[in-house]
Amino acid sequence: QLQLVESGGGLISPGGSLRLTCSPSAFTLRNSAIGWFRQAPGKEREGLSCISTSGNITNYTDSVKGRFAISRDNAKNLVYLQMNSLKPEDTAIYYCAVRWRAPQEICFMHRNQYDFWGQGAQVTVSS
Repeated sequence: QLQLVESGGGLISPGGSLRLTCSPSAFTLRNSAIGWFRQAPGKEREGLSCISTSGNITNYTDSVKGRFAISRDNAKNLVYLQMNSLKPEDTAIYYCAVRWRAPQEICFMHRNQYDFWGQGAQVTVSS
């Protein structure tokens, strides 16, 4: 059964750091572009960051630029989102998503551009 699992969420104080991991089950991320999204209560799901199949292309939404970093380890079949300087407004459910058979040097920031989603991981930033 195909699954995509986000892990590494939790409760963190403002200014702290977390690293989310996106881990597939029963498939490889090798030829896929990956995106990270989040959804806060009452808000639409927003694109935070993406990484191309090659890993050479990344993109970030303005609100996380300079604080979050996406990376991938194709040998381990994992994608990460390092989140630093977390703020209360970063509180949301965080999702990773897969765009299968993506071109090597493109990544995608809109949710409609992705084929498969994880169940999400809660991140709560609070003192």
